[in-house]
Amino acid sequence: MNAVIIVLIILVVLAFVALIKTIQVIPQASAAIVERFGRYTRTLNAGLNIVVPFIDTIRNRIDLREQVVPFPPQPVITQDNLVVNIDTVIYYQVTDARAATYEVASYIQAIEQLTVTTLRNIIGSMDLESTLTSRETINAGLRGVLDEATGKWGIRVNRVELKAIEPPTSIQDSMEKQMRADRDKRAAILTAEGARQAQILTAEGQKQAEVLRAEGEAQAAVLRADGEAAAIRTVFEAIHEGDADQKLLAYQYLQTLPEIAKGDSNKLWIIPSEVGDALKGLGGAFSGLAPRGGDAPSDSNGSTVPSPRMEKRREYPSIDPE
Repeated sequence: MNAVIIVLIILVVLAFVALIKTIQVIPQASAAIVERFGRYTRTLNAGLNIVVPFIDTIRNRIDLREQVVPFPPQPVITQDNLVVNIDTVIYYQVTDARAATYEVASYIQAIEQLTVTTLRNIIGSMDLESTLTSRETINAGLRGVLDEATGKWGIRVNRVELKAIEPPTSIQDSMEKQMRADRDKRAAILTAEGARQAQILTAEGQKQAEVLRAEGEAQAAVLRADGEAAAIRTVFEAIHEGDADQKLLAYQYLQTLPEIAKGDSNKLWIIPSEVGDALKGLGGAFSGLAPRGGDAPSDSNGSTVPSPRMEKRREYPSIDPE
């Protein structure tokens, strides 16, 4: 009785294990390779799948999503015999699970070694400057070679990126010095250009200021001359309208003499002959104002001229032009 119970328990366990092995659930974006007695039978896709227990076995489960694999820095020699370390990143996707399982033993290792070999071939034909400035060209070359080689492995390389290109330390120092010198040169050029432009603008401003100042002075001189001409014209018209005689003109001249004598440099006066004739008539008008102590001085023609002392003490009498 106990033996029968033990056998039944064993049968139930085997049935449960067989049921587990019969039903295979494959996640989304995944695939499984099924082998029967060591030979490829079929590929299980995502979902619920039924296999023959203890006969069919799952060889490999493969993720069909895009994968990102960074590779460690690889030393590469350029055309000018400089060693640079290059980090690469590969973006790939498995498109054929069967080929990825049976065509290559380890597609990750195969892609890495193929990337290193292709990178050395491409960088070996370029100098350091071209290597640092031609990342797109290097990426395109790597992707072309990897696509051609990995197609039969059931792998599609979507992108190849260079993470970093590190030249030797001495080369980095030289490049930094060169870049610093170029920046200093550009800064000096910009400073000189700014100073030159500032001087040009200053000179143009001074030129415009001088031109405007000269124009203003010219206009002021013209207006001043017009004003003086208008004043002279008004005085001339007033004199003619008033019909002034020589006595009035001589009197006006005598009033103007103190203004003429104010300047320190006025040492020589030029008196027109008409004024002399007017003074003769004016002397006759002032002849009656001579001092009692003696006769008033007279000129060569016998006309009486007022003495300077009398001019200082007394005011000139008003003279009627009539």
